[in-house]
Formats: sequence, C-alpha cells, structure tokens
Amino acid sequence: MDYFQYKDNQLFCENVPVSEIAQQIGTPVYIYSTATFQSHYKKVAEAFAELNPLICYSVKGCGNINICRLLAEMGSGFDVVSGGELYRVLQAGGKANKVVYAGVGKTDEEIRQAIEAGIAYFNIESEAELTNLSSIAAQMVRQVQAALRVNPDVDPKTHRHTTTGKKETKFGVDLERALKVFEEFGHDDHIKLNGIHLHIGSPVNTVEPYIRAIKKTLVFIDELRDKGFPIETLNIGGGFGADYSTGEAPVAADYATAIIPLLRDKKLKLILEPGRSISGNAGILVTKVLYMKQGGNKTFAVVDGAMNDLIRPALYDAFHFIWPIRTKNNFAITDRNNTVEMPGVQKMDVVGPVCETGDFLARDRLLPPLQRDDLLSVFTAGAYGFAMSSQYNSRPRAAEVLVEGDSFRVIRRRECYEDLISLEKE
Repeated sequence: MDYFQYKDNQLFCENVPVSEIAQQIGTPVYIYSTATFQSHYKKVAEAFAELNPLICYSVKGCGNINICRLLAEMGSGFDVVSGGELYRVLQAGGKANKVVYAGVGKTDEEIRQAIEAGIAYFNIESEAELTNLSSIAAQMVRQVQAALRVNPDVDPKTHRHTTTGKKETKFGVDLERALKVFEEFGHDDHIKLNGIHLHIGSPVNTVEPYIRAIKKTLVFIDELRDKGFPIETLNIGGGFGADYSTGEAPVAADYATAIIPLLRDKKLKLILEPGRSISGNAGILVTKVLYMKQGGNKTFAVVDGAMNDLIRPALYDAFHFIWPIRTKNNFAITDRNNTVEMPGVQKMDVVGPVCETGDFLARDRLLPPLQRDDLLSVFTAGAYGFAMSSQYNSRPRAAEVLVEGDSFRVIRRRECYEDLISLEKE
C-alpha cells in the first residue's frame, strides 16, 4: 500500500520517524515517501507492460518539481492542464515529447508555449478549440498531433464534482457529435487528428466503467477507420483509485487484467494518465492539536491544519483516515478504515482554525483520547492535498518534505508572512 507504517507504536515514513520531521520542520507539513512514488509507478508500468503504454503522470494531483523530477528519471511522461504545469514539467527535466495537454480552456499563449515546446499531444475538448489550434499552428507554420476527447456517457459512480465522462459535463465531445468533428477537422493541414482521449472521472474504484467506456470507444474507432480516418492512439485517461480506506481501490494489475484484452491486437498506441493511484498514498499531512473543545454533545479537536491546507473533506466530503503519530498498545491499528472498533476511542470532529464552519478534516470520527500538542497524521494526502492548498485567512502554506530511506529534505519551504504580501507591494 505505502511506506508509512507504525513501528513500536510510532509512525515512520520509510525509515524516518514522522515525529522527528514534525519537530524539525513544524506543522502543518506534507510528508512524501520516495519509495511509495516509485513503487506505485512501477506497478502501473509492469501491469500494462504488454501494451508498452506511454504513462503520463497527472501533474495536477501533486506537482512539486522534485516529485516530477523523480518520476521523469523513471521514464514517466506527464499529463498537464495548464501552461504552469507544462513549465513545471520542463523545469523538472521532463521530456516535452512525452507530454499530453488537456483542459477545456487553453489560452492562445498556452497553446503557443506547448507548440514551441514540442509536446506529444493536445487533448481537444471542443470544436472551437480545434478551430483555434489550427489557426495558431498555421501562424507558427507547424503541424501538431491531437486526440479528441470523447464522452462515452459512462457513469463511474464517483463524486459529482469529479465525474467527467457523462454527456452533461464541460469536458469533451459526446460520441454522437464526435464523428462530425472528425469530418470537419480530420484532414486539417495543421492538425494531425489521429487519437481518441477518454477520462471518465476520478477516483474510479471498479474496473467495470473502464470496460464499458473502452468498448463503446472501440466501436467508434472502427467506424472512424472505416471512413478513412487513421486513428493511431487511444488515451484512456486516469482516474484509477487510491486506498483512502484499506483495500478500497483495485491494484494496477486489476485494471490491467480487465483492459489489456480489450486493446490487444487493436493496433493502438496506449496512453495512460495515472495521478491519484501514484501520489495519493505517497503523502500524508501532519497536523498538531491546539485545543480540545466541547460544544454541546460534540467534541472538537482543533488542529493547526485547515481547509486551506487540505480542502478535499470540505469540497468533496472526502474521507481521509486520521490517527495519532504516537499511540499506545491498546490503540495500535492494522487497517485504515472509517470505523475503528476498539475500546476507549471517542467520537469527535477534527477541525481547523479557518473561520468557516466547513473547515474540517473529519467529522464524527472515532479517535483515541487527544490532548494539546498531540500530532495527527492525515493519510492519503499526496493527491490534491498541497496542490489545492491556498492562503485563505492569510495562512502561509505548509512545507513539503520528501523522505528517501533514512533521510529527508524540504522540497518546498514553509511560507512566511512576507510571502503573503510580496506580490502586493508597489
């Protein structure tokens, strides 16, 4: 699952006590495991090796350039959704010809930046975008490769904010319209429209939605080929799950076992865009208890981590397992599940200092008795954790730390008050 494990009732990241990092760096702090990133990437690569895919790590989930560099050194490509993400990848040593670029609102400046860099594919979201891309490529006297993002109208049964493969989303083109798009742009002088892109949502914790989406899309690809459109590439996107609870998500081999037979002998170059499945369990957020408070029948643990540090619970009602960094024998855990059945636990809300009722990391959670200065680990925080953090309430953003074996280093320093106003000074 990952390299965050309890030894002698103390949480370690690889071989480093988490308490040691918190003591030196302070809290809140994001802590990442090098070995977990490497292990999860290798599992995806090995599972799909038969199809020799281009694996494009999704930068939006966890985009620190030190982590992008780590994955680039392993041969990873990258899925980007903005000019800033492309800049990160290039600064990290990523290869532009292994970059795919998605997003419904690419600006002209971002498109030019990507063409100049020489990215592999634009994932196209609309007819208007194709028109604009062709115009810009013509001005630059370049030809670009593109994949049309199609919506197979498959419901992945995830949160409504992260369902992206239905007809009624802002992403992509429904299958009924997609043929007309190819008839209009399939022989464009400046766009080589030779790919299909899917992304049905995230996290998708069953393989069945992928099977349905790919089967529908393969029928469409056959139709396109029959009409003379040479489809060379199928990008099935990302969305593979991560274990927010122990055993919640299929492993990479489970997805591959279901998907490979569908694509074997189809003469398609496969692109994958895993993000959460690689980074989710590779990171934790460590936060400190400031106060214990009683409010009516409720108990609150007020901590120094807040919704501006980890917004997923407030935004998605997301579950993150939380447990103290140090425990006693009677509170030792083996699984990270929603309900911890053991004597002595207490039901409480874990809340932050931000002035919003929605500022919580957990509600009605069973935890051991807590007191001021106790350290808590918020697990599976490596995806959409720091990446979605903000300076709301003028709170400096947390530090990021990367552990490798017996050592650790700060890969993003904690912000200070001067950072909050540095861009506002005349």
